[in-house]
Amino acid sequence: MALKVELKPGERIIVGDSIITNDNQRTRLFIEGQAPILREKDILTPATADTPAKRIYLAVQLMYLSSDIEKIKDNYFTLVNDIIQAAPSTIPYVTRVSNSILVGAFYKALKEAKKLIEYERTLIGHVQAGSAGLPEDEPGGGIATGTGGHSSDESGGQTATDQG
Repeated sequence: MALKVELKPGERIIVGDSIITNDNQRTRLFIEGQAPILREKDILTPATADTPAKRIYLAVQLMYLSSDIEKIKDNYFTLVNDIIQAAPSTIPYVTRVSNSILVGAFYKALKEAKKLIEYERTLIGHVQAGSAGLPEDEPGGGIATGTGGHSSDESGGQTATDQG
């Protein structure tokens, strides 16, 4: 079954190794095959990856688009260790991203990394508001039960400690 993608005028999309830019009218594409596909709204660049979670997303994005992921994985795990040390409450998010990477589900890992970015935005918002942390009335330090679509028991037996 083909993936249907609608592009706005001037919108870009990555398909495999190619960047495709739409002309000046709305376009509908039907894409078949196994090439990695990313819409412009989902693409981060080194310049826009300006937070720890966004740098993790960028590393996952590069793994998704690359055929040689081993070098990128080393950088990814360095970034993961840094964010966990700075904010241990990110562990459930990072675990879901890492588990997806370990099974080769890079697009799913990107979706999980987006949730990490949103959580990081929440943490930063609390710091900027002068809060010492997340509200105490939220169980798990503000992590909603079921966030990310997996409970800790659904990780297929892999944990963050399996990474390395």
